[in-house]
Amino acid sequence: MSNILVTGANGQLGSELKDLSSLYLNNTFIFTDVAELDICNHIAVKEFIVKNSINIIINCAAYTAVDKAEEEFELSNKINNLAVNNLAVIAKEFNIKLIHISTDYVFDGTAHKPYLETDNPNPQSVYGQTKLDGELAIQKINPTNSIIIRTSWVYSNYGNNFVKTMLCLGNERKELGVIVDQIGTPTYARDLAKIIVEILPKINNENVELFHFSNEGVCSWYDFANAIFEIKGLNVKVNGIETFQYPTSAKRPSYSLLSKQKLKINFS
Repeated sequence: MSNILVTGANGQLGSELKDLSSLYLNNTFIFTDVAELDICNHIAVKEFIVKNSINIIINCAAYTAVDKAEEEFELSNKINNLAVNNLAVIAKEFNIKLIHISTDYVFDGTAHKPYLETDNPNPQSVYGQTKLDGELAIQKINPTNSIIIRTSWVYSNYGNNFVKTMLCLGNERKELGVIVDQIGTPTYARDLAKIIVEILPKINNENVELFHFSNEGVCSWYDFANAIFEIKGLNVKVNGIETFQYPTSAKRPSYSLLSKQKLKINFS
C-alpha cells in the first residue's frame, strides 16, 4: 500500500486523478493545492511528507498560462522550476518516487517526425523554458525511481482548455477562425491519469527516466475544433487560419507530436 501525494490537485490532471482514486483502494491518495501545501516551501513539504508517511509524489502543479508567462517569468519559474527542484531534493532525501508532468513546449516544433525523449529540447517561450528547467533540475538531483512524463494539448472536464473554449464560442457564434498550421495530438487528462496510476508499481529505475505520453493520432487545432463541433452536433463554420494571422505573446511549436514507443515498451 502506498501513500501518494498529488500536488496541483485542482488542475485538469489532478482533478482526474481525484476522480480515479476511488478505484485504487490499495493506495491512499492525499490531494493538495497551493492552499493546502506550498510546494516551494522546503520545510512545509518535508513536514507534510513525514506527517503523512508519503512514499510517492505525483506533481501535477504547473504554471500553464502560456502567454501570460511571457510577462510573469518569476511566477512561472517558481512553479515550473524552483518548486520542482524542491520536490526532487526531498524525494531524494526520503527515497520517494517522484512523477513529474512536463510538456511538448520544450521543443521548438521544427521536426517532421514524432519527437523522441532523446531529441534536443529548444523551447521558444518562457513557459517552455521554465518547464525544461524543471526537468533539468530533477535530472541533476536524480532521485531514484523518478520519471518525467511529457504530454501535449491536454483537455478534460475540468479547468480551462481548448475543448471548453470551442464549445463556449460554438454556442455563441456561427463562424470561427482556428489555427490550421500547428500540428499535435490532443490528450484526455483522464487517460493520462490512468497511465500514471497503472505504471506506479512498475517504476524501478536508478536514474530519472523521461517518457512521452499523449493519445493517438495527429491533427491541427482546426481539425480538433471541427471534431468537437461534429461530436456535439453544433453547426459552426470553422475557417482555417495561419499562426501569423493570430499573433500571441508566446510562440507555439508548429509541430509537437510525441513518440510514445519508449513508454509502451517499458510499461507494456
